[in-house]
Amino acid sequence: MSADKLRNDTGSNIRAAGVIKNYRWYICALLFFCTTINYIDRNSLSVLKTTLQGALGWDDVDYGTITTAFTFAYAMFPSVIGIIIDKVGVKKALAWALIIWSIAAAAHGLVATVLGFVIVRFVLGFAEAANFPASIKAVAMWFPQKERAFATGIFNSGTSIGVMVSFVTVWIAGHWGWQMSFVFIGLIGLVWLFFWQKFFSAPEAQPRLGTDELAYIQAGQTAAQKAVKVPWTTLVRYREIWPFLIGKLITDPVWWFYLFWLPSYLERERGQNPLNAGLWVAVIYTGSTVGSVLGGWLSSTLIKRGWTVGRARMTAMALAAIFMPGSILAYYTDSFAVCVAFITLATACHQAWSANLFTNATDLFPQKVSGSVVGLGATAGGIGGMFMTLLAGLAVQWTGEQQVVFVWAGVMHLLALALFWVWFKGRIETIDIDTQQLDVSHTHKGLAVSGAIVVFAGVALAALVASNWEYLKGAVKITGAVQSSVVAAAVLLIGAALFYASRPKKSAAP
Repeated sequence: MSADKLRNDTGSNIRAAGVIKNYRWYICALLFFCTTINYIDRNSLSVLKTTLQGALGWDDVDYGTITTAFTFAYAMFPSVIGIIIDKVGVKKALAWALIIWSIAAAAHGLVATVLGFVIVRFVLGFAEAANFPASIKAVAMWFPQKERAFATGIFNSGTSIGVMVSFVTVWIAGHWGWQMSFVFIGLIGLVWLFFWQKFFSAPEAQPRLGTDELAYIQAGQTAAQKAVKVPWTTLVRYREIWPFLIGKLITDPVWWFYLFWLPSYLERERGQNPLNAGLWVAVIYTGSTVGSVLGGWLSSTLIKRGWTVGRARMTAMALAAIFMPGSILAYYTDSFAVCVAFITLATACHQAWSANLFTNATDLFPQKVSGSVVGLGATAGGIGGMFMTLLAGLAVQWTGEQQVVFVWAGVMHLLALALFWVWFKGRIETIDIDTQQLDVSHTHKGLAVSGAIVVFAGVALAALVASNWEYLKGAVKITGAVQSSVVAAAVLLIGAALFYASRPKKSAAP
């Protein structure tokens, strides 16, 4: 007997015995803890950077190369993983992803070379790429549209909590060595896995969910929930997806920058010792946690009060974007307290922005393809993050400071906001991919031209790296030169992918 039939026949009797009120918020809590674990695992390298540099003899370019391995995997695989999530379901996909990334996190304690860390960071990035596509899809399954940004803001705040909690690895390293720090954080995900397997399901198959709450959730859905296969080559032909992808491309790297380089900035340029730097980072990320929740709460509250989805989302994103230039002021002030205050403001605003940007994926596209859409967005954000790690690493190696990156981090959200406004003009509506047919029988000229331009840029960058190879080796060591080559190759791949997506397709049916 199917789950739906069982629910229809005996659901009221089953639920009467064990209904949990507001069950959807328990699902949100599961996603919050998963995201927290995700960030503990990924941020452990950042907080142990100084320790590892002393123990293993790394310099900033070695560190940049290792972080690039993570961001490269995080960029290349989310679009594939998103399709898998849409196909096999959130529960199974996220469970397997957590198992893989937990093993990879623990494996950090078993390697001691730059190459070894590159390999385990690559595997970690591959598996962790599933977290946000799966979580956003789960939110779309369990929450009506007017609550999604708030739910997203809550679970997304786990990124900040994870960063703060990850500093316990410094204490573990001081008592039992840095290897045990990685082993410990690799094990904590298994506890979460037990609760995930026990409590998560689709709403219609969950006996602990009350009838009224199920009706409330279903009434707030904006499209059919059945599974559907839509290739990424078709998704990128929808013009509505591009502000989301470009917004992720240029604003996600701001978070990556703070995540990977903030502790060393506070130590190197602000004179803090590792323990004090960790305490101040905790203060900063406490602010970003508040920003994530408030950003999601604001747009959700405005929608409940009758605002259109587009107006509510754009208002929340605009309020976040206009304060991001505080990042620039943070760098140029002489006051350490003012510096921390402005960085806290910037990280809080980024997380408020991110909660609404993620929710845009389910505003614009139905839940049945949200894993694929968010996966493409994560790919775009990872690509931007990969370039950020190169820029930050080379800037520190060449100039000894992070000035250019702080300036860049202060203006990207305003640029993305302008793009959203020009593109949508405040009107955000869900696409019905079953009825909105695309003409895919001809070459998509916009994608073809974009692909050609990006391929040309990749060739030019590769030629620049090759012609200056000896200089790069002298300035930033062989690892920095190789890192530059990887970025050039990534640009070529991106251009080739865009050009491939522009080719005629056999059918427009999703």
